[in-house]
Parts: sequence; C-alpha cells; structure tokens
Amino acid sequence: MLPGDGFGGGFFGGMPPFFSLIFMLFFIVFAFVIISNISNYAKNSKAPVITTEAKIITKRIDVSNHTHNHNDHHTHHTSTTYYITFQTEHGERLELSLSGRMYGQLIEGDIGELTYQGEWFKDFKRKPVESFSSEKEDKKDNSHDYKEY
Repeated sequence: MLPGDGFGGGFFGGMPPFFSLIFMLFFIVFAFVIISNISNYAKNSKAPVITTEAKIITKRIDVSNHTHNHNDHHTHHTSTTYYITFQTEHGERLELSLSGRMYGQLIEGDIGELTYQGEWFKDFKRKPVESFSSEKEDKKDNSHDYKEY
C-alpha cells in the first residue's frame, strides 16, 4: 500500500476516505443537535416566568410516524405534539406546545391567564364565560314571558 491512499493506518485505521467523511459529518450533525438543545434549554430556563391575559387563537396537532425495520421485524411508532397559539393582551402571538390533556380542555376563543417561560407552556387558567351566567339570569327573570306548549 502506498502512503496516503486512504487504506493505510490513518485516522480510522484503514477506512476509505469517503467513509471517514460520512462518519465526521454524522458526528458534526450529532454534536450540533446536542449543543442546540442544551442552548435552547438554557435560554428557556433563564427566561422569566410571565403571566399575562391571553386568548386562544388556534389549535393544531403535529403527528409524526416512524417506521423501523430490523431483520424483517417492522415496528411503527407515532408521536403527537399539541400546539396552541395564544394572543396576549399586548397583541403578541405565541405558539406553545403543551400536553394532550391540557390541549383537550381548551377551545379556540377561550380567554384567561397564560403563564409561560421562554418557549415553555406552564399553565392557562380560563376565565369563566360571563355570557352563560347572564343567559341563565335572563331566563330566570323572563320566565313569566315564556309559555310552555
């Protein structure tokens, strides 16, 4: 073997240069993802916890399907991420991910107190809808005007 032909005792012990490049690219992408996640976590954890009045503008779901094949054994995995877009009292719009349980309890148009930290959803406390209570009072006050058939 000639020195420098990529099959000698180099960096990867005789691995062809093409495979060395693929390995290095994989390592760089992996390191970038890890560093990015750590940076995002640090940014969110240092952000102040904010509570503000907000309205739910829209809801959406992101479903990811994953299929793995190993020795003719197929496995399927589905993950669901729930998002709600809030509009704060200052007009700012925030899309935050939250649990499926909380997602199911909220509807578009709900108004309440949103608590969040950076990009992390913390809580949403709905304000009671006044129109329901006023409708009940109207029916009670005007009950003599209605005739039952």
